[in-house]
Amino acid sequence: MKKRIAIFASGSGSNAQKIMEYFKYSSLAEVALVLSNNPDAYVLQRADNFEIPTHVFDRQAFYETDEIIDILKRLEIDLVVLAGFLWLVPQNLLKAFPNKIINIHPALLPKYGGKGMYGDRVHKAVLEAGDEEHGITIHFVNENFDEGEVIYQAKFKIESEDSLEIIKFKGQQLEHQHFPKIIENLLKKYN
Repeated sequence: MKKRIAIFASGSGSNAQKIMEYFKYSSLAEVALVLSNNPDAYVLQRADNFEIPTHVFDRQAFYETDEIIDILKRLEIDLVVLAGFLWLVPQNLLKAFPNKIINIHPALLPKYGGKGMYGDRVHKAVLEAGDEEHGITIHFVNENFDEGEVIYQAKFKIESEDSLEIIKFKGQQLEHQHFPKIIENLLKKYN
């Protein structure tokens, strides 16, 4: 029986795409559902291209009902993956999937984490601080933004001539390279 992954994303979904590609022919796992809080998110088109079902929800459904939990349970989801999802996960969802919700963050946590720290905001803060290295963190999700237990980190050197676009690109390369493999390693432990 294949493990089942649900991906939450709010935007373009490049990480979601890499995960869908990675597990397309996997005997271990499959992406069973892509969920978004943004009805215009490009990730929904990406999921459609892979013939993966999607579900769009609003703030009320996410925070004030068990609608999302019911859907995930009905689909027998083993792992919830946040891939560019910007809302804080509510307690009821954390309780329903203990240590089964992971996130990717475009910095070496605990640096540059927390509410409002996502995307270019993170990279700009790193450049402004003059850091010599930058990277990504894959971590379990808890009740606070970017504070869950770290599963994996990868880093790269920032060269003096690196622009915002360059460090963003370097970070995305690491995300795309490592996120699907870390998901696979986690799922192998879920027997």
